Amino acid sequence: MATINLGAIKFNWKGAYSGATAYVVDDVVESSGSSYICIAATTGNAPPNATYWEQMSSAGTNGTDGTDLTTTLTTQGDIVYRDGSGLARLGAGTSGQVLQTNGTGANPSWVDASSGGLIKSFEYINTTRYSISNSSDNAIFSFTFNKQENATTSKVYVSGVIPTIAGQAYFSGIYFDCLTSGVTSHNTDDSFAFQGLVQSYAHDAGSPAVIVINKTFENSNLGSGNHTFEFGYRLKNGASEKAAAAINPNTTDDARNHQTGTIITLQEIMI
Repeated sequence: MATINLGAIKFNWKGAYSGATAYVVDDVVESSGSSYICIAATTGNAPPNATYWEQMSSAGTNGTDGTDLTTTLTTQGDIVYRDGSGLARLGAGTSGQVLQTNGTGANPSWVDASSGGLIKSFEYINTTRYSISNSSDNAIFSFTFNKQENATTSKVYVSGVIPTIAGQAYFSGIYFDCLTSGVTSHNTDDSFAFQGLVQSYAHDAGSPAVIVINKTFENSNLGSGNHTFEFGYRLKNGASEKAAAAINPNTTDDARNHQTGTIITLQEIMI
């Protein structure tokens, strides 16, 4: 009876190729990251010798051809992108810049952020009742705001409402200012300290009223870091005239429901 060779019923994985091993048809080996199947019995004839081996799969890029990430990226903050020929490095931009796409067929780039973008927001709340002196100027309260960017990159916009009680004079010598040297002259007759403040009076002297703050600080000395802002009052030429008896009135001042605390919001905005 004739003998029929059915061959292997499955591939025979032999692992890494060895020149000392005798291979037969359907043995499969690995060599240099690729795999090969034996098509003729052989010993000592290494892949990719086409007489004895047929390639099954090919090794991919091993990361040593100059386009791998460890070669392309060299510095903290680098970004990798695809240019016209392969992987490319985009170094970090300057502080405050944003990444911009330049369309199809062009490389991305760092650009200055558009004017008016919000960088950070800060809210100051004060519920302490303060009496305003009838005979001396008052620095009523102050607080610190940490500015993130330098003076040429951002400005600070301030808005707020301060409740008062018992408006007493037509003169409103209230001020809100930044105490950083060179920004403005705080608590003096410098006009900037009094800009952006409006006081609304009630119809009678014992009723609540409010002081509204709406001003922008933009100055070459307003750099990054901590800045102290101050709210206060100056009497009219030393006379006994004041805009209110107290700020942040409590229920003893007026039992009706009303705002009893100061709320001031600071926003750092791109120039």
